[in-house]
Amino acid sequence: MRDSNCIFCKIVSGEIPAYKVYEDENFLAFLDINPRGVGHVQVISKDHYRWVWQVPNGGEYFEIVKKIALAQQKAFNTDMIRSQIFGEDVPHAHIWVFPHSAEGDKNDFEGNAEKIRKNL
Repeated sequence: MRDSNCIFCKIVSGEIPAYKVYEDENFLAFLDINPRGVGHVQVISKDHYRWVWQVPNGGEYFEIVKKIALAQQKAFNTDMIRSQIFGEDVPHAHIWVFPHSAEGDKNDFEGNAEKIRKNL
């Protein structure tokens, strides 16, 4: 189920472009357009749920977050990866995953997406 007014649902449907780093049947991971740092990724459920805790397959969700974090460690040569669960700005379940202090241009979206994809 999707919400036609939700920006993340529009990204899932392809109405809004995104720098995707991972996608499967239930989840999508893409670079945040206002990154906190190099390689800042949003991991979302493809179906619209308001909160992370409402996503039915939560274990699978967190396994994907882990996969992204491990790829970021390799891609950006750093050990510390932050993850945060938010929900104020966009009312769609999402988890932030980003390297704490990696070198590079945080606005090189295509380059950063490719680095993460190569390490998945």
